[in-house]
Amino acid sequence: MPNPRPKWIVFENLAEIAQALGHPNRLQLLESLAQGQHSVDELAGQSGMSFANTSRHLQILRRARLVETKRRGKQVLYRLAGDTEVVALIGALGRVGERNIAEVNRVMDDYFTARDSLEAISREALVERLQAGLVTVLDVRSPDEFAQGHLPGARNIPFRELEERLGELPAAAEIVAYCRGPYCIYAAEAVAALRANGFNALRLEDGFPEWKAAGLAVEVAQHP
Repeated sequence: MPNPRPKWIVFENLAEIAQALGHPNRLQLLESLAQGQHSVDELAGQSGMSFANTSRHLQILRRARLVETKRRGKQVLYRLAGDTEVVALIGALGRVGERNIAEVNRVMDDYFTARDSLEAISREALVERLQAGLVTVLDVRSPDEFAQGHLPGARNIPFRELEERLGELPAAAEIVAYCRGPYCIYAAEAVAALRANGFNALRLEDGFPEWKAAGLAVEVAQHP
């Protein structure tokens, strides 16, 4: 009889990864870390969780080797353990959810589809428009996330500042907004606000992590 042990070892470890993904707070943390590295304090502030709860969830993700740490002085920073693979894993989970779970489908239809009469632009189409100089790209994430990486030539106006800073955007240009990923509401909200103010605006089909994971060009902020 063949030895079933090697397969069982693989399945055991895959099950640990699946268990680590099995909490909405941990998925939220992975989305944050897909934007760039963060300290526990920063992640706690973004998620609304306590420091202790954030740290506990991060340790579960670390044991599953979905995140890793590095030290900067006295500070411990967390980051994804393999951007491409982890972002692809989360993307696959989302696609299965959209296909199989009625509640996920309802949220997508009621929020994203209902709010956006125009189809989101694909990464491939955006690359072509960028190369032709036909579009202005708007990053509505936080300045810290923008500094760690963004689409080439993107302008950073956090969503909460958009209404006050509309004058910084070219009125005649097509604008493509993006944020943290396919379920981030800020890109859809930004497009709605831009259209209400007379701009020609679309949203990217997903976000910065998926763009980077696809191997497309990114820029980082230049520090003095």
